[in-house]
Amino acid sequence: MRFGELLLIAVGLSMDAFAVSICKGLSVRRLSVKHALLAGLYFGGFQFLMPVLGWLLGYRFEALIASVDHWVAFVLLGLIGANMIKESYAEGEKLDDDFGFHAMLLLAIATSIDALAVGVTFAFLSVRILPAAGLIGVTTFLLSALGIAIGHAFGARYKAGAERLGGVILILIGLKILLEHLGILNV
Repeated sequence: MRFGELLLIAVGLSMDAFAVSICKGLSVRRLSVKHALLAGLYFGGFQFLMPVLGWLLGYRFEALIASVDHWVAFVLLGLIGANMIKESYAEGEKLDDDFGFHAMLLLAIATSIDALAVGVTFAFLSVRILPAAGLIGVTTFLLSALGIAIGHAFGARYKAGAERLGGVILILIGLKILLEHLGILNV
C-alpha cells in the first residue's frame, strides 16, 4: 500500500476523533494547550494501538481467508465508511467538558473501533503495521488537537462534514482495493 493511500486511511479514521474533539472544544470555557494535548494523546494513542491489535488478529487468521481478503477489505472499509456517513446525520452529541481519564478513555475506545477493523484488513493486505499504525496515530493526534481548537473557535459547523468526508474516503479506498484485486483497476 502506498503512502498516499495510508495517509487517506489515516485521515479517514481520524474523522471520528476530530469530530469528537470539535465537540470537546465547544464545551471548554477556557482553552488550554493541555486540552489539545490530552485529546491528541488519547485519540492518537488508541488510533495507533487498535490497528496493531487488529493486524495481530488478522495475521493469525490470514491463511484461512487469504483468497477473499480483498472482499473482506472492501466490506469492512465500506461498512465503516457508511456508518460514519450515517452518524454524520444523527442528532448532535452532548457537549461534555470532562477531560478526565474515564471520560477520555471511553471516547478514545469508541472512536478507534474502526481502526481495529482496518488493522485486520492491513494484515490481509500485508501492510507493514508499525509504520502504518504510526501514521494513523500521528495523524489522529494532530487532527484531534486541531479539532479542540477549531471547536473552541468556530463551533460545530464542521463536525458532520468531517465525518462524511472520512466515510467517503474509507469507502473509496475499499472499492479501490477490490477493483485492483479483481483486475479491473491497474494502478
